[in-house]
Amino acid sequence: MMTQQNQPTRRARERILDAAAEVMRRDGLVHATTKQIAREAKCSEALLYKHFPDKRDIFLSVLAERSAGLGLPSEMAGTATVRENLVELTAKLIIFYQENFPMAASIFGSTELLRAHREAMQRRGVGPHAVAAAVERYLVEEAQLERVDATAIDTGAVARLLTGAALHEAFLATYAAETLEHPRETAQRLVDSVNLRDTI
Repeated sequence: MMTQQNQPTRRARERILDAAAEVMRRDGLVHATTKQIAREAKCSEALLYKHFPDKRDIFLSVLAERSAGLGLPSEMAGTATVRENLVELTAKLIIFYQENFPMAASIFGSTELLRAHREAMQRRGVGPHAVAAAVERYLVEEAQLERVDATAIDTGAVARLLTGAALHEAFLATYAAETLEHPRETAQRLVDSVNLRDTI
């Protein structure tokens, strides 16, 4: 149970992370400074360093705690139709990648940062692979319910095709400094192109 004494400390940390996420999404990791983040969070740099040892630690914490979550439903199998569910999942993927791409891409500019991020994700048992794995799990569950012909598709390949296409759409939008206005329509085209044999 959190004591009242710990609440201001936690609130300050949350405020710093919110500010860091905003600055890093807007300006990128390279141009985000602790001074900027502190100004955005309306706190001193001294308070910022009380919670985080350096900018790298702030960045890793933002990726882990402030990246938009997928929020994939755990009990989607057997509901609606397989196509409708895959469209929903793919639309969520497009939004997820679009919101996180500007920050996540920054880690590839630094070998040290990439290694630290990889190790942090491994400790949590998550990482880029987890997204395609979640979609594949959904397809396997639908196959078990005999709503998808398991002999006609490679569930792992379909999951990678959809997640890869969603990432590509997010990359193109980010590169063009645009926002995909209709992610669901894009998701419908991607899902239909896979041409799954839905048995219902």
